[in-house]
Amino acid sequence: MERAVVKAKRKELGISCMLNTEVGAVLAVIRRPISESYLSPQETDHCDSSVQQSLKSLRALIFNPQQEWRTIDPSVYLSPFLEVIQSDEIPASATAVALSSILKILKIEIFDEKSPGARDAMNSIVSGITSCRLEKTDSISEDAVMMRILQVLTGVMKHPASELLEDQAVCTIVNTCFQVVQQSAGRGDLLQRNGRYTMHELIQIIFSRLPDFEVRGEEGGEDSESDTDEIVMNSGYGIRCCIDIFHFLCSLLNVVEVVENSEGTSVHTADEDVQIFALVLINSAIELSGDAIGQHPKLLRMVQDDLFHHLIHYGASSSPLVLSMISSCILNIYHFLRKFVRLQLESFFSFVLLKVTAFTGFLQLQEVALEGLINFCRQPAFIVEAYVNYDCDPICRNVFEETGKVLCRHTFPTSGPLTSMQIQAFEGLVILIHNIADNMDREEDEGGEEEDANTIKPSPVEINEYIPFWIEKPKDDFETWVEHIRVRKAQKRKLAIAANHFNRDEKKGLEYLKYNHLVSDPPDPMALASFFRFTPGLDKTMIGDYLGDPDELHLSVLKSFTHTFEFTGMNLDTALRTFLESFRLPGESQKIERMIEAFSERFYDQQSSEIFASKDTVHILCYSLIMLNTDQHNPQVKKKMTEDEFIRNNRAINAGKDLPREYLSELFQSISTNAFALSTHSGPVEMNPNRWIELMNRTKTTQPLSMCQFDRRIGRDMFATIAGPSIAAVSAFFEHSDDDEVLHECVDAMISIARVAQYGLEDILDELIASFCKFTTLLNPYTTPEETLFAFSHDMKPRMATLAVFTLANSFGDSIRGGWRNIVDCLLKLRKLQLLPQSAIEFETTDEEALSETDVNMLASQENKFNRRQGSSLMGRFSHFLALDSVEESVALGMSEFEQNLKVIKQCRIGQIFSKSSVLPDVAVLNLGRSLIYAAAGKGQKFSTAIEEEETVKFCWDLIIAVALSNIHRFSMFWPSYHEYLLNVANFPLFSPIPFVEKGIPGLFKVCIKILASNLQDQLPEELIFRSITIMWKIDKEIIDTCYDTITEFVSRIITEHSASLQTQIGWKSVLQLLSLCGRHPETKEQAVDALIGLMSTNASHLSQSTYAYCIDCSFSFVALRNSAVEKNLTILDLMTESVTMLIQWYKTASTEITTMGNNNFSVASNASSSSSVEENSLRGVNFVHHLFLKLSEAFRKTTLARREEIRNRAVTSLERSFIMAHEDLGFTPSGCIYCIDHVIFPTIDDLHEKLLDYSRRENAEREMRSMEGTLKTAMKMLKNVFLHYLEQIVGSAEFRTFWLGVLRRMDTCMKADLGEYGDNMLQEVVPELLTIMIGTMKEKEILVQKEDDDLWEITYIQIQWIAPSLKDELFPDEDL
Repeated sequence: MERAVVKAKRKELGISCMLNTEVGAVLAVIRRPISESYLSPQETDHCDSSVQQSLKSLRALIFNPQQEWRTIDPSVYLSPFLEVIQSDEIPASATAVALSSILKILKIEIFDEKSPGARDAMNSIVSGITSCRLEKTDSISEDAVMMRILQVLTGVMKHPASELLEDQAVCTIVNTCFQVVQQSAGRGDLLQRNGRYTMHELIQIIFSRLPDFEVRGEEGGEDSESDTDEIVMNSGYGIRCCIDIFHFLCSLLNVVEVVENSEGTSVHTADEDVQIFALVLINSAIELSGDAIGQHPKLLRMVQDDLFHHLIHYGASSSPLVLSMISSCILNIYHFLRKFVRLQLESFFSFVLLKVTAFTGFLQLQEVALEGLINFCRQPAFIVEAYVNYDCDPICRNVFEETGKVLCRHTFPTSGPLTSMQIQAFEGLVILIHNIADNMDREEDEGGEEEDANTIKPSPVEINEYIPFWIEKPKDDFETWVEHIRVRKAQKRKLAIAANHFNRDEKKGLEYLKYNHLVSDPPDPMALASFFRFTPGLDKTMIGDYLGDPDELHLSVLKSFTHTFEFTGMNLDTALRTFLESFRLPGESQKIERMIEAFSERFYDQQSSEIFASKDTVHILCYSLIMLNTDQHNPQVKKKMTEDEFIRNNRAINAGKDLPREYLSELFQSISTNAFALSTHSGPVEMNPNRWIELMNRTKTTQPLSMCQFDRRIGRDMFATIAGPSIAAVSAFFEHSDDDEVLHECVDAMISIARVAQYGLEDILDELIASFCKFTTLLNPYTTPEETLFAFSHDMKPRMATLAVFTLANSFGDSIRGGWRNIVDCLLKLRKLQLLPQSAIEFETTDEEALSETDVNMLASQENKFNRRQGSSLMGRFSHFLALDSVEESVALGMSEFEQNLKVIKQCRIGQIFSKSSVLPDVAVLNLGRSLIYAAAGKGQKFSTAIEEEETVKFCWDLIIAVALSNIHRFSMFWPSYHEYLLNVANFPLFSPIPFVEKGIPGLFKVCIKILASNLQDQLPEELIFRSITIMWKIDKEIIDTCYDTITEFVSRIITEHSASLQTQIGWKSVLQLLSLCGRHPETKEQAVDALIGLMSTNASHLSQSTYAYCIDCSFSFVALRNSAVEKNLTILDLMTESVTMLIQWYKTASTEITTMGNNNFSVASNASSSSSVEENSLRGVNFVHHLFLKLSEAFRKTTLARREEIRNRAVTSLERSFIMAHEDLGFTPSGCIYCIDHVIFPTIDDLHEKLLDYSRRENAEREMRSMEGTLKTAMKMLKNVFLHYLEQIVGSAEFRTFWLGVLRRMDTCMKADLGEYGDNMLQEVVPELLTIMIGTMKEKEILVQKEDDDLWEITYIQIQWIAPSLKDELFPDEDL
């Protein structure tokens, strides 16, 4: 405690010593004589008596204070020094010392804001210093004093008690400082620099406190002087002084200087030096105040109106430095206050930045404007906010789109070397593209994995209903709001198209509006009025003609049209100018009358003064102004109206009274100096006062600027507006640049474009790929392979472009559509140039083959998500590529040109495009396959030699199969289209069948085996692949013959390993037909026969009723071959016979179903139809089994005519066995049995008999004839056995009599066969024996007995007498004729 007391006393003593020293210094300077004539003794005495006395009084008090200095009223020790400063007789040197003393007092903070009298003391300091008198001094001393004044003013504002200063005092400080700056203009540069620095420092101090000011009641009116104001003023300076100071700073932008032009006349121009100074101060104020300005309405209105008006007015017509400062100021306002300056920002872009960049006169000014645009594009939120608030608003300009197109236009290189502006614009365009891409990726990251899996790419919006396009919806629900602004953007595009139609044909334009739901039906007058009012590019003459029409709808539209204007606060001439600028007055007086009447009514309703008594007054005066405009500005009018004449012409028009003369005089001067703008084209070219007043009126009804988060749908739409020019600009820049870093940036921009285009802009991605493919030099049709290879090997740009193209294919393949064709063409050209080693292509699929469709979809989602996020990391590959590209490093590493090329190709990861195609979406797979298939057909390809063509096409088929194998899980989706492509290319004149046979057909079989091995539940993939396999029948037989060994191998593998997976009819049919064909070739015959035997012996259970017939056909084709092995053919016949057991099983299954259906009593009506359907199916199954049995029997019947006896005899035996096995188990009806025998066994006998007779007529054919005779003998025995086996079953049939006659007839035919020169017929021995057995059996079973109503006995008796008379007595012993 004692130590603190000692320290406090030491401080108090130090203050006393300091004050004593300062008083002594001032007194010493005052007493010092400067010159004989400077001060007379009387004057010195006067100083001594007044100023010196107060200083001496202070000295007497200094070392005897009654209390601490902090508790003493500061005026006690400040007043003597202030008297010195304010004295007229004190020399400048003494004033300077007094100012230094006050500055020292302020710096050591002898008092603070809590000291008594601190408020009065601070205000007295300001008052004393700002009234400093320097009447008797030289310029040098005066400069020194003024610099000291600046220091003290700064010290005052930095002092803790400065918050007690009154608003007026603070304004005085700033004004004094500015006066010093102004007075120093003709003096030394040092004083002016110090003055400006001090001014800057004061503004920083004052406006840094603005965020701490509370919104007080004094802001309710401009000039209010309420009690609240006094309270606020007594509490220290606040928002009022900030408003005054900011208004003062804004006024500095309008300071003009008078200069003489080349003609010797004086011209008033803006003082650029003052403007720059003011802009620096305004920027500081905005930077330090931040968004606090928005909390104070008066200050905010000043920014919205005065400041922006000045900045826009001087922006387009100033120097580069001023424009740069203005752009910085606007950017600062955007950061803190953009919510409140939506329309002002649009005007700044329209009338300053975009206008200057479009003007080709002043290059430096263009560069500054371009840099201003780029600075805005650097702001993360600007592009989306500009698009949402302006581009998506039909009433506003397309700020984002025009900004992007300006950057593209200035980026596009000319014939010469790249200029600094082109490089600058390119950097801005790259920033813009990266900004969009990063925001879209950032949204993807924030969305999460679950959302990503179900994300649908944005698609263009459609206008399906009438929504008023001029009404903006508030942002309540974000999702609804996003769709709303997307619809508004679509409406805006349609409005532009409608404007084009309207300008050509009014009727078509209005019909287009209705068709696209932009106007309701019946038409809404406000919709048409808004279309005429806000749509740029409309023909103003046509608008005037429409609005002036007397039709009722047109009159309603005219009234609504006037309601789109806000005339509040406008003079009549300003309002009339604004109105007439929106259309061109028609020539018909009645139309003009209607338009002026509508305007007058609207203006009268919104007038803010009581000048006009009625709207009729406005109407009359408007006509007068239009006539005055014609009189003053029509060159054909020689005698111009004077002001007095104009006033006289408008007497007593205001309800019988005169309008104020001053008002009429003001109108006359306005019209005389500035004519009405009656342009026929739309769109303002400059910001005049009329438009500014209109803009400020619009701000009252326009919603604030929406500060929204980025949305992928918005990003997709906004980039679509600049995508085409962006790709063209980046491509052209890449083409004209040789700098490594620039090329790197071009590829980086290309990657970012792809990152954006993947979200629903597939056509843009295709365009990007097509654009960069041309830089690979691989697709140039006018260069030889040698030239292409040389360019690729010796130029970094083609290799870099190639790497970029294939990187896009790997990373964004899910969004590529038609671009696959370009990628495939590049790939094939690399193959032709031998730059694509086999090791660069990985055709083997990964473990994804074993995954389910769900797993593959999940993998695809993860893969695509990874690709979308790797945009920035992709450039690492290009950096490494650039680092290794120099020739010196390549030589140092011992790399040849070929090795360098291979290194690049390896980095392309071409194999992954195809091996990982399973993660591509359906559309991408379809387009990739289409490109490959058409390339395999030779479409668009030029080949030097046939070998080159063959190798390239083979390579294409390998790629096609690789894609198919990787996408088995969705084969049903893409292969129908692939099949159509295959059918199309197979008919091409240039189609190459040999590569298809060598690569395509084996590949299709590989896919087929993969499908069968996958055990898919869906049968469609199997059906699709076999349809494609059958395309081979379109190829010449000679070419197909060359690949039967491959076909046999695959078919055998399918039958041996995958017959259980064959589910379709076309699959079995194709396999067995191919197997049949393979069996006809000597090289593949044995393998084919073994495959068939294996199928029928081991895998017969895999056959179905629908495929059984194909197996029988195939079997018959084998046994019918002449040169096939007898043993295997006999085996096949035996297996065919055993297959009857399968028919029996199928029959029993179908019969069981019918029995079950018959036993079930369905009482519910709804089950009746289903049970009937099942029963019908079962009956069809039974009948189909009978049909298959006939198919099998027919095959045996045909085989009985084989050349080799062993085969024939076995076929007869097999036929007999089949009938015996099918007797009871196949459930033939009596008629069915007779039908089968009649259509199979009888023809067998007949065919063998005919063949026997045929051989008997040939020479030297006895051996063949006897062989055939033996077969016929066996067949006759077969007939007897089958007849006896089925006898009891068929005897009851009404057809039995006819059937029995057929048996006897064939016995008779064989019995009487004439063998000619070859001798006796051995059948004559067999037939009687067979007849004896059959008739004897029929007698035993009492089938052949004499009956009165049955003539079977009599007929048989007669036939036996004819066939074998010798048997009559034996068979019919008791009968006589």
